[in-house]
Amino acid sequence: MKNFIIALIVTIGILAYGSLFVVSEGNKAIVIQFGKVQRDAATQETVVFSPGLHFKLPFVDRVVPLDSRVQTLDDQPGRFVTSEKKDLIVDSYVKWRIKDFARYYLSTGGNKLQAEDLLNQKVNNGLRSEFGTRTISQIVSGERSELMDQAMAQASDGSDELGIEIVDVRVKQINLPEEVSNSIFQRMRAERAAVAREHRSEGKEQSEIIKANIDAKVTVMLADAERNLRQLRGEGEAQAAQIYAETYSQSQEFYSFLRSMDAYRKSFNSKQDVLILEPDSDFFKYMKDTEGKGNN
Repeated sequence: MKNFIIALIVTIGILAYGSLFVVSEGNKAIVIQFGKVQRDAATQETVVFSPGLHFKLPFVDRVVPLDSRVQTLDDQPGRFVTSEKKDLIVDSYVKWRIKDFARYYLSTGGNKLQAEDLLNQKVNNGLRSEFGTRTISQIVSGERSELMDQAMAQASDGSDELGIEIVDVRVKQINLPEEVSNSIFQRMRAERAAVAREHRSEGKEQSEIIKANIDAKVTVMLADAERNLRQLRGEGEAQAAQIYAETYSQSQEFYSFLRSMDAYRKSFNSKQDVLILEPDSDFFKYMKDTEGKGNN
C-alpha cells in the first residue's frame, strides 16, 4: 500500500510538472496538439500564450516559444539595376516582427533563419522593383524616402503569407560597383589632370606676360636712372670746373701751391712708395723755393 501511494504521488508530480510551462519575457508561445496548432474552439483563432505560467496537456501538447520582439534583418549588400541599366550596390536593413504566430510557424517551422531568408527575398524583390523605375539621380536625391516606403509596401504584401509584419525598411548606403567606381575615378582623375594642365599653362602664360612687363619697366627705369646720373654728373663736373676756374682766377699762385701740396701728400702717403724724379723737376719747385719760382 505504501509503495502504491509513493508511486501515485510520483505520477501526480510528473503529470503536474508536465502540465506546467513558462513563457519567458519577450516571447510568446503556441501549442501544437496532435500535429496541429491549438485554436480556440469558439473563435477558431490561434491560442497565443503571453509571458507567464500556463497549463497544457502533458505528453500531448508541445509548446513552441517564439520571439515576439522587433527583429532586425541586416543582410549582405545586394546588386540592383536602375532604369538607366546601371548597377548599384545597396546596403539595407529591415525591421520586422511576428504578426500571425500560427502562420509564421506553419510557413517557417519557427526557424528564424529560414524566416529571414524568405523575408529577405521579398524585400529585395520590392527594392529591385523600385530601383528599376528610377534613375541614379532620382535615387540619391529626394526620392529615397519614397523609394523605401514603396519597397516596404510591396514587401509587406508578400510577408503576410509568412505571418510577418514589416515595421520598417531602410537603405543605409548606396554605392557603385567596384569596377564602375574605378572607371569613374579614372575618368575624374583624367578630367582633373586636364584642367590642372590648362590652369598651369594659363598661369605660365600670365607669368611670362607679367615678367616681360616688369623687365620692360625695369629697363626703362634703369635707362632713366642712367640718364639722370649722366646729367647730374655732367652738372657736377661743370660746377666743379667753374669753381676751379673761379678759384684759379682769384689767386693763380695760391691755387698752384695747394695743388702741389695735395700732390706731395698723395705721393708720400705710403712709406714703401718710391718716386724717381730729376732734381730740377718742377714737381719740387715749392720745396726749393717758397715762391715756387725755382732756379732758372
